[in-house]
Amino acid sequence: MNGADVLCDVLLANDVTVCFANPGTSEMHFVAALDRKPEMRCVLGLFEGVVTGAADGYARMTDRPAATLLHTGPGLANGLANMHNARRAFSPMINIVGDHASYHLPLDAPLTSDIEGLAAPMSKWVRRIEGPADVQPATEAAFRASLTPPGVTTLILPADAAWGDAALAPSGKVVLPPPPAVNMDAVRKVAAAIRSAPGRVGMIVRGQAARADALELAGQISTACDVRLFSEVLIARMQRGRGRVAPTRIPYPIDAATALLRDIDVLVLVGAREPVAFFAYPGKPGRLVREDCQVLTLATHGDDLHAALEALGDELGVRPSQQQTMFATAFPEEAAPSGTLTDDAIALSVARKLPDNAIVCDEAVTSARRFFALSAFAAPHDYMMGTGGSIGGGIPMATGAAIACPDRKVINLEADGSGMYTVQGLWTQARENLDVVTIVFSNRTYAILHGEMRNVGVNAIGENARRMLDLDQPALDWVSLAKGMGVEAARADTCERFDALLDSALSRRGPFLIEALI
Repeated sequence: MNGADVLCDVLLANDVTVCFANPGTSEMHFVAALDRKPEMRCVLGLFEGVVTGAADGYARMTDRPAATLLHTGPGLANGLANMHNARRAFSPMINIVGDHASYHLPLDAPLTSDIEGLAAPMSKWVRRIEGPADVQPATEAAFRASLTPPGVTTLILPADAAWGDAALAPSGKVVLPPPPAVNMDAVRKVAAAIRSAPGRVGMIVRGQAARADALELAGQISTACDVRLFSEVLIARMQRGRGRVAPTRIPYPIDAATALLRDIDVLVLVGAREPVAFFAYPGKPGRLVREDCQVLTLATHGDDLHAALEALGDELGVRPSQQQTMFATAFPEEAAPSGTLTDDAIALSVARKLPDNAIVCDEAVTSARRFFALSAFAAPHDYMMGTGGSIGGGIPMATGAAIACPDRKVINLEADGSGMYTVQGLWTQARENLDVVTIVFSNRTYAILHGEMRNVGVNAIGENARRMLDLDQPALDWVSLAKGMGVEAARADTCERFDALLDSALSRRGPFLIEALI
């Protein structure tokens, strides 16, 4: 048995059974060890951003870490953008980064780099394995750190630690500590603030507080105590649809967000952070609530958010049987769109046709903004977004979600510009025969950047700026791109054609891509 075998065995003993990988020479002993462990599902990504993004999507749907396998510092660096999204989503993840043998590092070979320095900004925990005897304790520590509280961990595996002789000490599963007890002082303080400002209290739910059972508790408090319920701008995972409480999403544009929160005197955070603007703009605030708004934390990431909401309801005297008013029931009366395809028409069609228990991965950026509001009326589903603002997470996130939940249909709402960052993920979907429908909003431009130009006061752009913001000359051909990676695809430019393609894609298993020309 060598160190690589021990690493695999520790992962498997703790139910880490999926490894998203893009290995290199330094990792060959680990690859060989994986080959001896058929219980470990190994999923190849053709780019490291696909690997880390898929691990993020997997973790969001299972609340468990997957492993990634990355090659030295440059391989890790290629995966950092989606590690950033995972870090912002508080996704558990165990990155295994192969490195040169320890005695080879002083020679400063071409791939030698500061892996710790690269990993640290996107990881909550980083450790270099000291040798074969350190593999087991280091791997157990990485697993424990990935879940207490959940987050991204990075374990550096020198080649000589992987190939060196090692023994697996008898051990069972890593024992994780229970979440801390509910902070009753915080509960009482929040309850007092709610009582003191009826109708002028907001509550932001995130993480486990955005799951259906916790949302029900938050909805009861909202109805009984006149508390307005919000979600953050970028949502890691929320359970949405008919029969579920539907928080109002805080808008991305500063003016819309400050208008929404203008009359909030008390803002309660449940697993969330205070909302702030994405960027600084001349003459506009960075904080989205008023300066005199009282911001209170009921519970933070790592706390038992469900128990905290239960305790708050008890403190406020909320009875579980109280009628809730924010359940969505049926779609608003609206005729089915026809003719030229628009982004609103796509959002309405997807929301109406969404299968029960689907998973929606939304990286359509500007084009699918209406979908979130409509999703309150759709069939029950899970909804996820890229949480760190780093684009290129959508296709990999959908890939990981489909591996986590093979019996559920995954819908990826994807912007054409963002999708090109990690288009290689389509190949992984084809290879693994994943049940993912990718809908590309093909407006052939970075539409969000056109909006940002207007936000900084530039209302007319010249040729140089246009060439940096538009995706034409040549136009992207998503049907050809998808087919070249083994994914069946078709194009729609009318509402009728889009509806027909969506019906077909939803009626069958396996990956399918619709290029929606808008």
